[in-house]
Amino acid sequence: MTSTPIRTTSDVKFSHALTGPYLPTPGQAQGWPFQEMGRWKIDADGAADTWVQGVTEWRREHLIRIGFDDALYRRPELSWSQANFVHVLAMVEDRYFYDAASGRYTVDRYLDDLETRLGRIDSVLVWYIYPNIGVDDRSQFDLVDALPGGIEGLKGVVADFHHRGVKVFLPTMPWDNGTREGAAADWDRMAAIVAVTGADGINGDTYSGVPLTFHTACEAAGGAVVLQPETTAQAGDHILGWNLQSWSKRVPDESIPTVLKLKWLEPRHIVNIENRWSRQRTNDLQHAFFNGVGYVAWENVFGFINRFTDRDAETLRRVALIQRAFAPLIVSRDWRPYERTLQAGIFASRFPGEQRTLWTLINRQEYAIGGEQLSLPHDPGARYYDIWAGIEIAPRIAGERAIVSAEIAARGFGAILAISEATSDVDLASLLSEMRGARPLAEYSSGWSSAKQVLVETPSCIRHADAPDDMIEIPAATFDFAVHGIEIEGYAADGVDVQYPWEDSPRRHHRHRLEIESFWIDRFPVTNAQFKRFVNATAYAPADGRNFLLHWQDGVPPFGWENKPVTWVGIEDARAYAAWAGKRLPREWEWQYAAQGLDGRLYPWGDGWNETAAPPASLDRTMPAPADVDAHPTGASPFGVMDLVGNVWQWTDEYHDEHIRAAVLRGGTAYLPQTSHWYFPQAYRLNEHGKYLLMAPAKDRSAGIGFRCAADR
Repeated sequence: MTSTPIRTTSDVKFSHALTGPYLPTPGQAQGWPFQEMGRWKIDADGAADTWVQGVTEWRREHLIRIGFDDALYRRPELSWSQANFVHVLAMVEDRYFYDAASGRYTVDRYLDDLETRLGRIDSVLVWYIYPNIGVDDRSQFDLVDALPGGIEGLKGVVADFHHRGVKVFLPTMPWDNGTREGAAADWDRMAAIVAVTGADGINGDTYSGVPLTFHTACEAAGGAVVLQPETTAQAGDHILGWNLQSWSKRVPDESIPTVLKLKWLEPRHIVNIENRWSRQRTNDLQHAFFNGVGYVAWENVFGFINRFTDRDAETLRRVALIQRAFAPLIVSRDWRPYERTLQAGIFASRFPGEQRTLWTLINRQEYAIGGEQLSLPHDPGARYYDIWAGIEIAPRIAGERAIVSAEIAARGFGAILAISEATSDVDLASLLSEMRGARPLAEYSSGWSSAKQVLVETPSCIRHADAPDDMIEIPAATFDFAVHGIEIEGYAADGVDVQYPWEDSPRRHHRHRLEIESFWIDRFPVTNAQFKRFVNATAYAPADGRNFLLHWQDGVPPFGWENKPVTWVGIEDARAYAAWAGKRLPREWEWQYAAQGLDGRLYPWGDGWNETAAPPASLDRTMPAPADVDAHPTGASPFGVMDLVGNVWQWTDEYHDEHIRAAVLRGGTAYLPQTSHWYFPQAYRLNEHGKYLLMAPAKDRSAGIGFRCAADR
């Protein structure tokens, strides 16, 4: 008779230099092959006890190696982070967040929509920087002042969220070193913003760990904050002591779920899983439930609307409802992942506490699994509840074991609670009632579709039979309109970029054969001198005057700027000028036809870049003054239209869906901020355009955007 060899923890290989955001799963740690084919052969359940013993010993050693200090986790004013399960990235350009028509922040409307679908929201990241940063030289800190109401407006937003019990994070990013330089360090500037606004945390975009200096600066300015970096494979675990939260990009969709390393090292560290492009989020939500962590409920992804399916929304609501109800257990030091289960494909975690223990279960199979799921140590006075089903259950007692049964749907969820003593628990009764009355998740739609956009109609203008001053006639033609968006994010997914009237959804690449009627277009962009005549004639004063003609001095253009294109005008200001002049803004395809002619050239002057046809590119941190509109005559289009590329962006069309307004910008500027590929990209080629998110004139106006007019013939 051959005895089975005993596997010791020394056989479990865990390096103190283990990198990446996840721990190896049972099987991987013992040298078994990590391959797609044959992965189903791994007996994760059989390896679980040895695996847990190994990672527990590794954790003890690793915390010593990184000199872990849990002092901040013990701070009462920061303990809210340990129940921060639903975290939302809130784009300030979202039409539910800010109402451009009334000029008001609408936080209640924003939260009402989310809570109706997703349930309670624990925190938001108010995002006001990317993707528009880099269209001019305003830094991430300047963009706070550009918000409607400036920093005081942001303070009001924070207060509105606090009134609804929602914590607020503000963003910072280390890569912004190509825009205008500030006089203080990033952490001191963030601390000043936090002190004024009363924000609760700082989100570190692309930070593997937000430096401790941010926490120190905020404390010195009057208040402690929760730091929340983007956890990547490069994250050093030493940051765990002062980064009380983090967010991690999508987790592997493997048959065996993974354990998040930082959560294992410090169970009070809540990781928020983020998968911005996913249209089916079951895998992410199962990992959140299994690990006892949160989720980034991100639907407005820099202007791409990736709305939760009804099923995913309801799943998140139920997962977070259970996590909040048992938050003290979820952060238990004695958390045990890979609890032994009785069914193949069912994985469980145990979260123990005083007199009660919670088990969260996930079904990784594509079919429902019912019957006996867990074999638990039995206390004769204990009561058992199927939390997911909302019922008390009577287990089968086998000696000193309680065999617990539950029905778990395909790719579904389960939760078992054991209470060692009978108690009258009003909160538990309420939770059970809510879960018991819920419809099966399978009855919710898992269908997804992109948000449909509408082209904003251009106001009609008078027809001009004769050429208006300094306008050029563009003849009627059949035009092959071919263009693509140069957004950094979104790949070629359905819903990215804009949706032309002949398309059934937004997409990055566009081609359409158009019949274009004859029209007039300005030979040059509108200049400061021309705009000054408009202001004098009409006493034009926009309702939102923040940053309007910011470069003017005492109501007039700077000396020598009269013939430069006017900037610091929003699309509303440009439309007002055009209406006064008996004109309108050009449709994008009109702009492109006037610039390109009919031969599909890449630039107004031909297919190759001509350094004499546009202003020279500037790599400085402060953007250069625009060139005079007539300074580069060799840049003329086949029709003689001038200054189309490389001086200032030019307003054309506007599109909107339920959540986003965006303008199509054409032409690009001479300003090329360095140090990062995240800055608003240039679109010099005539088959490229920029999508510029719109919020309010205060924020939309820019030193890099001007306009020219068109008119009907």
